[in-house]
Amino acid sequence: MVVSLGDLRRLLAAGVPAGRGDEDSVRRQWWAALATVQTDLLGAAPPQPGVWLAAPLPALYEPALLEWLDGWVWTPAEVGNLMPPGLPLLPGMAPLPAAHGTPPRGTAGRPGGFQRLSLREDDGTDPLLVLITPVLQVALALDGPPQERRLVVRFDAPTLSAALELLDRRLAQDDPAAGLGLRRRLQLLGPLSNDPDLGTRFWPLLAQRLAAMAPSVTLQPLVHGEKRSEGGDAVSSELALLEALTHEVRTPLATIRTLIRSLLRRSDLPAVVRQRLEQIDGECSEQIDRFGLIFLAAELQRQPGSGQPLSDSELARTDLSRLLYQLEELWQRQLERRDLRLVLEIAADLPPVMSDPSRLETMLGGLMDRFSRSLPSGSEVRLRLLPAGSRLKLQLSSDDPESREADGLAAAVPMPVGPVLSWNPETGSLQLSRQATQRLFHRLGGRLTERGGSNLTVFFPAAERGG
Repeated sequence: MVVSLGDLRRLLAAGVPAGRGDEDSVRRQWWAALATVQTDLLGAAPPQPGVWLAAPLPALYEPALLEWLDGWVWTPAEVGNLMPPGLPLLPGMAPLPAAHGTPPRGTAGRPGGFQRLSLREDDGTDPLLVLITPVLQVALALDGPPQERRLVVRFDAPTLSAALELLDRRLAQDDPAAGLGLRRRLQLLGPLSNDPDLGTRFWPLLAQRLAAMAPSVTLQPLVHGEKRSEGGDAVSSELALLEALTHEVRTPLATIRTLIRSLLRRSDLPAVVRQRLEQIDGECSEQIDRFGLIFLAAELQRQPGSGQPLSDSELARTDLSRLLYQLEELWQRQLERRDLRLVLEIAADLPPVMSDPSRLETMLGGLMDRFSRSLPSGSEVRLRLLPAGSRLKLQLSSDDPESREADGLAAAVPMPVGPVLSWNPETGSLQLSRQATQRLFHRLGGRLTERGGSNLTVFFPAAERGG
């Protein structure tokens, strides 16, 4: 008997109440559920080996998580025509072997990678994911006819065991070696157990994410411009909507970038095609980072006290000179797309600074984007890092404003759009407002000053040498 992925969805949905959602609402639930599983449940625990099976595209997207997992993904035939079977859809991951053998191991002795398989006509295209690790076993799926859509989430062992039996039979039909690989990997995981309170933890976390991202919750007050007694609710609604929009933008961009990078692994691409794909990849990465900063700025604005600097225990010694040298090539490529040039000047023998290195790289990229976006073609962006007493001074400047003034032109003043964004009428682009940018750097231990559009300076506290 041929096993379809539709059979798997029906198995998972057995006993689940009928849905009442539309396509837009269940898609938001799907993305919120994926974020909850990857960030809140698995992200809070040490890395765990495991297996995952998904359709119609990779559902997992956290690189640190994927490095430890082996997977199988059923994709549409259109995707299969673009790449050979077994080619990983995520960069830096080895494909699973098509023959018998031991599980693949990376340089650190970990598993990692996934194999692509083809969807059949009766499989359907609703997303599904089955994820099995020693500390978490879960199945997610979207199901139901139009206007009766639902998110199905199963943690119970009998349902997951039956789902794995179906998937084992399907893999045996598609690729016997893949079925054997799944069974071997499950055996290597040993005893499996879910936290008895997992369901009671999962749903409140999911609800929190939905409350922060769902536009339907916050759109109506904005459209009708309702009066608020103190204005705080209106601002909170606006920020919640902004968080939702940035999430909705980043999600498809991340999917596009994943597929682009999978194509770039092909060796038979014409040079002009490879060049175009690399440009698309760069634009996607730039916009993902940009909207990530907007999301963070909105989140900080909404949380009382979150704009305060991190405590000394949360800040770490960060080699800012080395970080800038590492980012130089990336920034050079980004600026070249706008016909701009980067000049880097870093003083010798500078001490490290106290900051949050996990956020600082993204913030510096956002600062470079914000500063350079309004510059005309041919401008030079000069970045200096110099000592300034007990601090280090990071300065961005350009030769453009002087030449503009000489030509009788004035730089357009960005117009505020809410508490986080500003709009540049000259370029038509949205960017973080000065206040939001200052708030973000203040959070990281820095102090931002801006003089017109010609000069941006950030002061960072220097760490004690040898401390």
